[in-house]
Amino acid sequence: METRVAATSTPAELALAVDRAVELLRAGEVVALPTETVYGLAADATRPEAVVKIFEAKERPLFDPLIVHLPDQSWLGRIARHDDVMVLVEELTAAFWPGPLTLVLPRWSLVPDIVTSGLETVAVRMSAHPVFREVCRAFGKPLAAPSANRFGRISPTCAADVVKELGGRIPLVVDGGPTEHGVESTIVRVEPLLLTILRAGPVTREDLETFALSVSDSSSPLSSPQAPGQLKSHYAPRTPLILATPRTAAALALAAGKTLAPSTGVLAFRAAPKDASPFAAIEILSPTGDLREAAATLFAKLRRLDEAGLDLIIAEPVPETGLGVAIMDRLRKAAARE
Repeated sequence: METRVAATSTPAELALAVDRAVELLRAGEVVALPTETVYGLAADATRPEAVVKIFEAKERPLFDPLIVHLPDQSWLGRIARHDDVMVLVEELTAAFWPGPLTLVLPRWSLVPDIVTSGLETVAVRMSAHPVFREVCRAFGKPLAAPSANRFGRISPTCAADVVKELGGRIPLVVDGGPTEHGVESTIVRVEPLLLTILRAGPVTREDLETFALSVSDSSSPLSSPQAPGQLKSHYAPRTPLILATPRTAAALALAAGKTLAPSTGVLAFRAAPKDASPFAAIEILSPTGDLREAAATLFAKLRRLDEAGLDLIIAEPVPETGLGVAIMDRLRKAAARE
């Protein structure tokens, strides 16, 4: 299969890209689209035979549920039941939709089992990316759209990354430029007076605490996920990765009578190691220590290190406050090896 890339830099290019994407989606195909978080691999969420192509292209296990992206908010009541949390859902969607917040709610039968992995809940959101919104609006139906990469690998934040991951497996990538947030959406389960964070993301715990009496965190890895991104090993480079400061990693190796791997790279938070000589490659997430910039560049710089032919990547921890919680969640899962 040839994978074509459709530009959207001009109004004419955008119109052609939207028309082609909608044509493929209506034919039951998959299309890679930009969102404000990462690029997603979209298919008609109401057609099991279309959704299965997402799992095939990504080599994704069928027990890992998908997020359903809505064309507009009028679809929410057709996809999910929320009568008992109506006020809370209305407040959350007014504050964060369209945007990087996914709500987990009881589902209606319109949602196929393959989308929810047989769960009685469905994860729903509305993307803020203008290209994704235009495709979804023109298509007129909800789209199932996990990240556009092979399962467990680094999520793509530009069209070129999608081609590296899925080239030859999908017919079209719509190029909407680099993504804004760089990490996947926050996922919360909504219950009366209670929000449970199932996956950390751009909408932080602090952002959510004004909307519910209680906000809890249940984003620890699960063998049977209740939402996307909950498996222990995820977002992983091919190159082995450890979480440590470069100085600590070198000291531990020395104490054990060893040296660092012959070709070691560093993913630093805000500055390169003072002694950079032992390291073959160094990427810095944010020279100013800005967690939003760090999140936006995380997957791109991790991918760059992964493609550098290294034996080991040392990822420096970031402060676990605000968006740092989401960054550390992705780094811990990138370091996990089953």
